[in-house]
Amino acid sequence: MASYDFYFTRLTYESGDWDVDIRMPSNVLNSLVEYTTLRVDPVERIVALSDPKMLEAPFCYFAGHKLVQFTPAERRNLERYIRGGGFLFVDDCNHDIDGLFAKSFEAEIGRIFGAKALHKIPNSHPVYSSFFHFDGPPNTSVELNGWGDDLVHDYLKAVEFGGRVRLLYSNKDYGCEWDYDFRNKRWLAIDNTRFAVNIIQYALGA
Repeated sequence: MASYDFYFTRLTYESGDWDVDIRMPSNVLNSLVEYTTLRVDPVERIVALSDPKMLEAPFCYFAGHKLVQFTPAERRNLERYIRGGGFLFVDDCNHDIDGLFAKSFEAEIGRIFGAKALHKIPNSHPVYSSFFHFDGPPNTSVELNGWGDDLVHDYLKAVEFGGRVRLLYSNKDYGCEWDYDFRNKRWLAIDNTRFAVNIIQYALGA
């Protein structure tokens, strides 16, 4: 079996809708190949949050639009993964801080780690300079679309342990922003997947 520095793991879960933005992972993986020297597995891996195999992943992606209600096995694995040094990127596809996904997911995280565990991170955080430099979270074209909360979110949230972000949480719907065939990036003035490279480089401890 080939040896990889990185592979992309999407987490399934029993509630809600996890199978969103299906072109995004291959687009992000292409960016890692283009910009970094990482040995990248080109195939997205899909693993249930309740499956202990997810505990082995260097990076996990969790997204959706609907209500999030973890099963006991999902809750147990998520806590073990985060406390054990894993990295979870969570993307609210509703991009709405008052939406069903946001309220239910944040309530679940509060139940597991405490009400104050999920907090805003400053725009000077190392995740914004781990590879490319950003002055904060890049905006997405989908944030102001008339059906969300009509806010441009100028922050991301995180759960941290040991001085490191272990869960990075976005209401900006990056998955939708990056959900296009990677060959179409040549039409963009600036590659909007560059921030994904930052997130993954930070997750890997680079």
